[in-house]
Amino acid sequence: MSYFTKDEFACKCGCGKKDMDAEHMRMLIKAREVARVPFVINSGCRCEKHNAAVGSTSRNHIEGKASDIACTDGWTRLVIIKALLYAGFKRIGISKTFIHADNMPLNASIWVY
Repeated sequence: MSYFTKDEFACKCGCGKKDMDAEHMRMLIKAREVARVPFVINSGCRCEKHNAAVGSTSRNHIEGKASDIACTDGWTRLVIIKALLYAGFKRIGISKTFIHADNMPLNASIWVY
């Protein structure tokens, strides 16, 4: 079962880029099944220009291996993070308004913005 549409992951600049990494999507769908709360995607794919415009120097969104999930309360944040870890994500960033999850082949890490 899929909880997402391709358009949810489209680059916010309007360029049309929206191809996400298949493994990332498999893991994200698994996390959504486990969490049983909606995952509202703030950012998925980014073109190089938009990635630079938002101040990112990493390639995770460019390669379709990252999603930023809207989240503003502690209980939902806990549920989503537990589900992401269960689904195999090893790189998670936490802010007041979203949770970043990526499956880049880098060292495991959890960070705050």
